[in-house]
Amino acid sequence: MSNDVIRIGNASGYWGDDLTVLRRQLEGGPLDVITLDFLAEITMSILQKQLTRNPAAGFARDFVDQLDEVLELALKQGTIVISNAGGVAPRACADAIHGLAAARGLDPRIGVVAGDDVLADLPGWLKDGVELKNMDDGRDYSEIKDLATSANAYFGAAPVVRALERGAQFVVTGRVTDTGITLAPMIHHFGWSETDYDQLAAGIIAGHILECGAQSTGGNFTDWREVPSFDRIGYPVVEVSSDGSFVVTRHEGQGGMVTVETVREQLLYEMGDPLSYITPDVVADFSSIQLEPAGKDRVRVSGIKGAPTTPFFKLSVSYSDGYKASGAVIICGPEARAKSEAFSEILWGRVPKYEHTLTEYVGADATWGPLSPSTEASEIYLRFGARDHDKDKLGTFSKMLPALILSGPPGVAVTGGRPRVTDVVAYWPMLVPRELCTASIEMVGGEGDHAVEEMAFAGRGGSGSAEPGPAPDLPALPAPSGETVRVRLAELAHGRSGDKGDTCNIGLIARHPALYAWLVEHITADFVKQKFSGRCHGGVDRFEVPNLMALNFLLHESLGGGGTLSLHLDAQGKTYSHALLSCEVEIDRAWAEVAGSKS
Repeated sequence: MSNDVIRIGNASGYWGDDLTVLRRQLEGGPLDVITLDFLAEITMSILQKQLTRNPAAGFARDFVDQLDEVLELALKQGTIVISNAGGVAPRACADAIHGLAAARGLDPRIGVVAGDDVLADLPGWLKDGVELKNMDDGRDYSEIKDLATSANAYFGAAPVVRALERGAQFVVTGRVTDTGITLAPMIHHFGWSETDYDQLAAGIIAGHILECGAQSTGGNFTDWREVPSFDRIGYPVVEVSSDGSFVVTRHEGQGGMVTVETVREQLLYEMGDPLSYITPDVVADFSSIQLEPAGKDRVRVSGIKGAPTTPFFKLSVSYSDGYKASGAVIICGPEARAKSEAFSEILWGRVPKYEHTLTEYVGADATWGPLSPSTEASEIYLRFGARDHDKDKLGTFSKMLPALILSGPPGVAVTGGRPRVTDVVAYWPMLVPRELCTASIEMVGGEGDHAVEEMAFAGRGGSGSAEPGPAPDLPALPAPSGETVRVRLAELAHGRSGDKGDTCNIGLIARHPALYAWLVEHITADFVKQKFSGRCHGGVDRFEVPNLMALNFLLHESLGGGGTLSLHLDAQGKTYSHALLSCEVEIDRAWAEVAGSKS
């Protein structure tokens, strides 16, 4: 590796991402490290269920399949591969990888980071009086302690750094944060200390840009028609310097693009308070980020500030919370909506009352609700969902839906068999003192020490928030013309949305620096709450991020419980940003024209 720069690429943003990317990243150009992120709260629940059914499961098998094709290439190039694909069984994942290598006569050194599974520790902590409260609503863990099926602490970079220090060529982890697996090789390479807050925060933000794969290189981009090609889209690469500044880029000759705008959108994805992006390693201040073009498909990121992290680790607890089922039929026009509503009335009138039900008219207003345009659909994918703690009651729903196909309105097409009743595994986030947790680092294969090493975590004293950076000097709008026009918000801004539990975030970014002040004045929390009144049942928080020309909105109680609990078609709020961007607003004509000029 160069002492001045470390090049880190991403090859997976989630479990189910493109399996060809790891090879493309290795073949596309020199990389010191490749990271692959597989874990989300819902993923841990799925992996735990798989492990319960099959002791050989519990990890993301896709990762092993990807490595099977490129293992020799990675070793030949000296590229370190780090992934949290170990899920709830990181040692089993490492053994599977080593088995592939051994079949080729290879013996790589694989680091295994575990210890995040703390389910067995929770009863003792509860007995000792450790405060275990739900981060979202303050309820006590004792309410669901007998229903818990898994509990994992979110570790940061430290145990991964230790695996690298022990010579790991591959590192497989359990619940290490997506930013932590990216920060770790930077710490190892540059020798940053735990008090180098600005550099650590820069590494975290680099990880945030990488963690969702192609979302920073043109994927999911609002102005998607500007992306030259989505074919073989290039995944992101960061070139990090010792001071923490870095360049976001991608390999040449691949699809996608890297611009200040694509990077801005990813920075806003799943953002909370921009002054308080809390990780196990550091608190990163998103209000300090400075972006500038650095050539074609190159964006320089600098100026990042950090603060000490908090005394806590976050825990993700999964617990059993009843059952759910969903099913659908297709209803054609004419009068598709009227026929769909009649079909819905018939169905819900013939089944028991359930704790939660949902009817969605997909093709009409399923994802945007009241924000959807009022046009007559030529066909509707009529989707029903029900959730209850009585499994037998849901069996009635499962049988009744297909039974109505020939006894209701005409023009009904079948989409499948009976709806399947599935377990609901809900998500319960908590904070615990970090010193209660212990990571383990073990080496599989290769020469050297194979002993399991325990890593204790010392307490930290950070407040969890940084001081706001200086306000940028943004240009003013031109003199008003005196004539107002109605335009879609998408003409003035672009955006992206994501989820954290039952909260959806929408990041809104001005298309020109001069428009930011207008957005601040007019697109308020009340404006967003009113627009999403049919979806958002809690409050709306708004955060200003002037350095990114952005506003960040948090819509609480807007995803039907979120994750596996939700009956919504869009349970993660991915479509919400475009619902907001579709809204019409009034603005002076001269100001609207500013959006079309270059910033």
